[in-house]
Amino acid sequence: MSEAKILPTIDGDVINDKAWEGLSTIKTFTQKSPDEGNLSTEKTIVKIMYSEQTFYVSVVCYDSDPNKIVITDTRRDAPLDNTDSFMFVLDTYKDQQNGFVFGTNAGGIEYDAQVSGGGEGMSISSTRQSVGIGANFNINWDAAWEVKTKIGDFGWSAEFAIPFKTLRFSNNKNQSWGANFQRTIARRSEHVFWSPIPRQFSLNRLALAGIITGINVPSSRNLKVMPYVLSDKNDVKGEDSFSTSNNDFGLDAKVGVTSSLTLDLTYNTDFAQVEADEQQINLDRFSLFFPEKRGFFLENAGLFSAGENTYYGPDIEMFFSRRIGIVNGKQVPILGGGRLTGNIGGMKVGALNMSTKKVKDISDGDNYSILRLRKELPNRTHFGAMVTNRQGLGENGYTNSSYSFDGALGIGETIQLTAFAATTDPAQDVENKKTYAYVLEANRNTQAFTNQIRYSEVGENFNPGMGFVKRVGYRKVLFRILNRTRPKDLFGLLEIRPHITYWGYWKLNDGFQQTGFLHIDSHWEFRNGFRIDTGINFTKEGVEEGFPIVTDILVPKGTYNNKELHIRTNSNLTKPFSIIIVNKIGGFFSGDRKNTDTTLRYRFGDRFTSELISKYNDVNLPEGNFITHLVRSRLTYAITPKIYIQSLLQYNNQSDQWSMNWRFIWQQSAATGLYLVYNQIQDYDGIPIHNSTKSFALKYSYLFDVIN
Repeated sequence: MSEAKILPTIDGDVINDKAWEGLSTIKTFTQKSPDEGNLSTEKTIVKIMYSEQTFYVSVVCYDSDPNKIVITDTRRDAPLDNTDSFMFVLDTYKDQQNGFVFGTNAGGIEYDAQVSGGGEGMSISSTRQSVGIGANFNINWDAAWEVKTKIGDFGWSAEFAIPFKTLRFSNNKNQSWGANFQRTIARRSEHVFWSPIPRQFSLNRLALAGIITGINVPSSRNLKVMPYVLSDKNDVKGEDSFSTSNNDFGLDAKVGVTSSLTLDLTYNTDFAQVEADEQQINLDRFSLFFPEKRGFFLENAGLFSAGENTYYGPDIEMFFSRRIGIVNGKQVPILGGGRLTGNIGGMKVGALNMSTKKVKDISDGDNYSILRLRKELPNRTHFGAMVTNRQGLGENGYTNSSYSFDGALGIGETIQLTAFAATTDPAQDVENKKTYAYVLEANRNTQAFTNQIRYSEVGENFNPGMGFVKRVGYRKVLFRILNRTRPKDLFGLLEIRPHITYWGYWKLNDGFQQTGFLHIDSHWEFRNGFRIDTGINFTKEGVEEGFPIVTDILVPKGTYNNKELHIRTNSNLTKPFSIIIVNKIGGFFSGDRKNTDTTLRYRFGDRFTSELISKYNDVNLPEGNFITHLVRSRLTYAITPKIYIQSLLQYNNQSDQWSMNWRFIWQQSAATGLYLVYNQIQDYDGIPIHNSTKSFALKYSYLFDVIN
């Protein structure tokens, strides 16, 4: 790779831009699917260069039938696996542990993400199984960079301009970086890579990346200031009706301490532009997990992740950022704070300190602190430690601290052993015992098989004040075996994935089994995009104390053994109209249940996309019958990839509540720009009386690149 002699014009027109002439090319791409190991069916040309301030990548995606190019979405960070797209990963430390992903589709969207932990145990593609901690891939990281695309009779092309200050790297001259490039040809479900990737992995598998050389990075100078102004109005009607209006301001700042160490500062932190939470229905007796959506907490989230995650969400998370600024479901203003992340002396370091304000009858305010250290070694090996502390700021302030250790050992190319252990300060009203948790796990991931086994324990008084724990006082066993088979010519099948998964929870004090779940299934994925999953679940629920599953219906104490049929189907997701249906029919606690989850997606052109999701449960128990129905609709109209309107409509019959979140977004760069947000919640159940909440917010933020 060489330094730019002429700077390219970032307009997507690669073929006619003289800046790209004469550069060496990357042009050999190998299929991961549908025909693993074969060369790409279409020609792809990638070129790279850099200037003193910017890293440039261009791609020309030649296409023999450009009229069949698929653009499924034009929103920032929209999934790229079912659209004609190009993406690449940069391992700037060449440590095979951490990377930056950038991508676009033929419509010119900005797609970026962070990879940590070597991308172990996860996949970008929603059509592949994921095992392990999801924080290894952080799609919610938003950086400042630029991409433009052009569609022509040759196919389509794209130009990327990524400022060096957006990346993190060492101070050495003449560096070599790990890199890989991926193209997707949607109509053929074809995924091709520069450095070949076997079927069980994704672009994020940094150990399989190629190498680019000859990069002379500039000296680090980075100071960005992002102030905002906000005006909002709230109307509440109900037992106590009132209206409020507010004008406010605040700012975020990003300081490049070194090329590998960044300080983020925030004052009067606001998240008015963030999309509302997706509602959930709880038909169990354990806590629901709502993922973080606030941008400040999502950057470098993988560094602060420690705990135990499952396919259905975390059982343990030592740092759950939603604890900051949300108390018992109520928002608490964040006064401000800072976060320091990066590399110091070969060690990854993360430190965070934030404080919240006092809100009458909700919170006296809290201070939150974290220190995270992580040493990363070759072959997907690392070890680390983290300390968290939550300090109440009121007169009767409390302190809760936690201490955790985690590590992983890579053996060869396919095996990884992981371990996690933690302890917390006991609550004031309990003795100092059983405040521990630990997890031991082994994974083996080959082309044909994925094997996983895990054992964990959580003490009954384990209480991380800045974390999330789904349940306490148990031991758990999990194992999984999954096979991937690709027939050469069998009824149009692309891949068959038979698998068995089991997990069970037992109480520590008496060995009583709370939960048992045995899942026997096979996924049948076809070359035309159709997929069907045919499975059966054997479930066991041990209810120690009766609990209200819905209002006025109590599931009594007892042990319930059941089985249910599990069938999932989807049509070709690259088509303008697609459907996903998941059915579960069978026993449920003391009775039975019919569950149908339906997702309908429709797009009109490349600007309008829509999604309608229905989650329906018809439950019949000896104690009573009931129906739950959650309906969610998401509509998006993109004027350009940076200007779009999005709405989220939801209705939940359990609470008899309807809600709407409407956002107009005009992005300047990453998470800055103009935001108009309207929220409405309408409660129809009349308990104690009908009520509604309406709010409107106008927020404008701007990125000042002080040094540039």
